[in-house]
Amino acid sequence: MDLICRHDPLFVYRAFPVVKALYSRISADSGFARVLLPVAQFYLNHSELAAVDSEAVYRQLFTKVPSELYQDPMLAFEFVQFCRENAKTLRESVAIFHKSFPNLLKFLAWNTPALFPDFIELLPDLVHPDTAIEILHSLLDLPCVTASLEVQLRAVCSSVTEKLMVDQGRKVWSSAEAFLHPYYRSMFFYILRVESGTGDTIDRLSQLHEVLSDMARRPRVVQCAQTVPILLQVYFKVVTQFADGPLINQLALVILERSSLLYDIPDFKAEVQRVFSSQLMVLCKRHPALIVEQSKELLDFCGTVSNIKNKEGFFIHVVWAIGEYLSLSYDRRCTVEQITKFFEALEAVLFEMIQLRSSTGIFKFSPRVITVLMTTLAKLASRSQDLIPRVSLFLSKMRPFVRSALISSLYSEDDIQEILARANELNNLLKAPNVAQLILGPSADIASPRWYKDTNASLPLTMQTISKVLQRNPGPGFPA
Repeated sequence: MDLICRHDPLFVYRAFPVVKALYSRISADSGFARVLLPVAQFYLNHSELAAVDSEAVYRQLFTKVPSELYQDPMLAFEFVQFCRENAKTLRESVAIFHKSFPNLLKFLAWNTPALFPDFIELLPDLVHPDTAIEILHSLLDLPCVTASLEVQLRAVCSSVTEKLMVDQGRKVWSSAEAFLHPYYRSMFFYILRVESGTGDTIDRLSQLHEVLSDMARRPRVVQCAQTVPILLQVYFKVVTQFADGPLINQLALVILERSSLLYDIPDFKAEVQRVFSSQLMVLCKRHPALIVEQSKELLDFCGTVSNIKNKEGFFIHVVWAIGEYLSLSYDRRCTVEQITKFFEALEAVLFEMIQLRSSTGIFKFSPRVITVLMTTLAKLASRSQDLIPRVSLFLSKMRPFVRSALISSLYSEDDIQEILARANELNNLLKAPNVAQLILGPSADIASPRWYKDTNASLPLTMQTISKVLQRNPGPGFPA
């Protein structure tokens, strides 16, 4: 019928009463859910010509069907194919489409291997400026959706007593009990919501992760978690195409917050943090002002040593971004006071790291985090030269630190030489503050490849000159 009407639009007016009658008969019976797809396709193609209100059809299709029949693999496949084939029309004409992404993600959460390739193609059509932040949270919580769906099915089939359902003082011992407990019920309602608009995330996310801990190693949950890093890369590729300054700031805040709030699944945290690290660099490059605009949150993050222990790779990228973009070259609002605040926060972190303690309580930090912290401190000092004596004093302490018996037992000789070489280079470079400012903090207007390829340009000549000076005059306390 749809094909006939597309061939001859005059048949649309005769066909619609029949399609409406069919919809009325099947809409209340979930057994005919697959029939709703061709009905919705007919409405999508012809409702505008016939001036027919199709909102009820779309609402039932996108709200009721996924939430009730997500475990039907054939329906899930056909539903996602319907969305892909009609993505442009749905995106432009069906308001519920963008709001229904929490429901659509249930198909992926439950049928990950079969639907993952299709969702890679569909995700860009779901990302919208109004819901971009909520979608990011939803992707990060996708393994929780899988776990909650499993818990929901188990709870329906279980024989948990009615007493548990009303006893709010009873401690829960499993996710199935938590699903029926009034205290946790609202968290599950949110994770399994049918459409967006009830908030970007929930305050008690860590509690949800805790009550779902017994599901973290279920095969379906682990399988879903393995797809999240790739979905995040697709998401950021799309969202950065239209994100303005305020949205980029929000994305950066979510990245900082959620780097610590992730479901405890094997390798999941490390993989997501790796994506966060690379995408934070992309966001900073597109909107360097976020370092100044989100200075409070960045200071709180980089001033906490435990962040190095829990997510060292991500911490390194945050510190590098601060050293690279906290500069007048990128934002005229950058003040000496702000540079000093970041310097003091990172200085305190590095100071705590190099304090010698007994071997029972010492933590081995990688040479990379130490060298990045030293370099960032030197960069900040080159932009506020009153700080140069302080960082020079710090750099001079690196030799006794790495050569102490306790530290030498933790690091290889190559690691020690890497730390000493960087400290030596920075210490000598800071003796020529103007040159240090040019080398450590090149302004945005000299980022052109010519400054690095043309040997007659200023930057290569300066680097060659300073290298010769450093070779002839090593800093005090460092070998030539």
